[in-house]
Amino acid sequence: MKNIKKNDEIKVISGKDNGKVGKVLQVLNDKKIIVEKINMIKRHMKRSQTFQGGIVDKPAAIDISNVALLCPSCKEITRVDKSKVINGERVRSCKKCREIIDKA
Repeated sequence: MKNIKKNDEIKVISGKDNGKVGKVLQVLNDKKIIVEKINMIKRHMKRSQTFQGGIVDKPAAIDISNVALLCPSCKEITRVDKSKVINGERVRSCKKCREIIDKA
């Protein structure tokens, strides 16, 4: 199970984008993630029938150890606790406020 999933709200805790907040667009191989508007790079795109061409800004991958999950209820960075609920399903919860984030 992963601590950070797609559509989670995260905060960068180290690196050039330190302190920025964004939403996870994609999780790559459990080590790297792509976050919207964080770690932007420029790519030179060739002209095609659907694209005019030129220099495009796009988000690059960032290491998962450089980000922390933002709890949706307490709005603080937190670690994830994976515990069981009464009906037997595992859920992710905030270690600070103990609020359930979602199903694991």
